[in-house]
Amino acid sequence: MKQAIFLYNPQSGSGRIEARREEILQIFREAGYAIEPLAIDFHANPFEGHKAIDLMVVAGGDGTINFALNRMKEKGLDIPLGVIPAGTANDFAGALGMDKDPVKAARQIATGEVIRVDCGRVNDIYFVNIFSFGLFTTTSQRTPDERKHRWGKLAYIAEGLKELRRMHKIPLQIRADGQTLALDTLIALIFNGETAGGFPLARRSSIQDGHFECLLLEKRNFFLACWTMIRYLLGGSPKSIHQLHAREIEISSPLQELTDVDGQRGAEFPLSIRCLRDELRIQCHPLTSTNQSIK
Repeated sequence: MKQAIFLYNPQSGSGRIEARREEILQIFREAGYAIEPLAIDFHANPFEGHKAIDLMVVAGGDGTINFALNRMKEKGLDIPLGVIPAGTANDFAGALGMDKDPVKAARQIATGEVIRVDCGRVNDIYFVNIFSFGLFTTTSQRTPDERKHRWGKLAYIAEGLKELRRMHKIPLQIRADGQTLALDTLIALIFNGETAGGFPLARRSSIQDGHFECLLLEKRNFFLACWTMIRYLLGGSPKSIHQLHAREIEISSPLQELTDVDGQRGAEFPLSIRCLRDELRIQCHPLTSTNQSIK
């Protein structure tokens, strides 16, 4: 019989996962898995004592998936992950085409196949969806979990408004696949996935193309920066947003900016960022994926 762990955050989805835990477990049992529920402990490695499992099912948002991925890499393991979206934005789950209903998502995993997708690595930290720094990018880190669970995306907006007081330019030296660029930026977003906070910002990104989509907002005054972002969101291509498509990116700065990986604290400067093609094994149902290249 196949062995699986169900790693879940009891607080995710306003307690929705905890309430439907037995339904989820039963789906995997019917699919031939001996599955053990494990409430997440961010101070412990969930793979400790579970190195021979066939599947790690993770219920949570991008931060929870990030945690599972990094703990797996610490153990030198290559175990398939199944993703049940239960966070606030669930960007990576969206790129996989996972159903928003946790029980339906569990069924997609239990009856699905193992595929290979890309993940990113910045210095020694892995990420599934996005690495970022600058204005608004550390909002998820600064937003209390209790407020996330209670307010959802509104919690991010409220916390993001506070960051306007800390707005400043970040001088960067960038090398991307051999090309060099010097830039004063307000925001840097490096996508492995397709969205950030549910917003479709990475127009050319795919979790299976072996490249990052990088967006850099050049320093302007606040109102011009806001107008630039609005134009971009509406489909425009303003010149003050620099777009890079690269596999390897090196970034240095005289400042030591706080960075973010999937809503968690990220790496310190200087930054060495790599797109690791087909690095991550995901179990899902190919027919539900938004990425038609998955096979």
